[in-house]
Amino acid sequence: MSKKLSEGVLMGADDKPKCFWGINYPDYEAYHDNEWGQPVDGDIRLFEKLCLEGFQAGLSWLTILRKREDFRKAFKGFDFKKVAHFGEKDVERLLQDSGIVRHRGKIEATINNAQRALELVDEAGSIAAFVWRYEPDPKTRPKELTKNVLMRLNQTAESAALSKELKNRGWRFVGPTTMYAFMQSIGMVNDHIEGCSSRGGVEKVRKIFKRP
Repeated sequence: MSKKLSEGVLMGADDKPKCFWGINYPDYEAYHDNEWGQPVDGDIRLFEKLCLEGFQAGLSWLTILRKREDFRKAFKGFDFKKVAHFGEKDVERLLQDSGIVRHRGKIEATINNAQRALELVDEAGSIAAFVWRYEPDPKTRPKELTKNVLMRLNQTAESAALSKELKNRGWRFVGPTTMYAFMQSIGMVNDHIEGCSSRGGVEKVRKIFKRP
């Protein structure tokens, strides 16, 4: 059993304190330690994260993590320039792919969003340049992040604004809660709980990260 250190922080298998959700499964632990909260500015990675957060809707993130490599194969590495040209034959092919989440609406949304991503790049220069405009002002962030605070932060004014703008541009499966999970994932916010061994390292990277 993991030892509780403070509110929402538990000792991981490597004897390092971690956010409560980042333990018990190796998939979660690796994602928590090496990826979650690390700033991202590559358009293909950003598109992947946008799509996978949409696929997660109604499911656990563990399910998506375990299928991520299959998702990458199915969607051409999430190269949106390629996915934008998918047609009905590709939709039918993907609906038969047991390695991914076989949900027609989410599959079609991914293809649609790839097309919208091309439009966004034409206008803003990159997906990164667009989404990072919505980074919250650090002054508006909680002074101390505990489990209770984190559980309440399932959406924010910034994630709602990003969601609204993307929806206005025709994107799908980009609700405010999904967009906040995306913002957490790409390091737009540092939501590692106070006392987590990853929090300080993520903050250092965020400070030197060059915003697009």
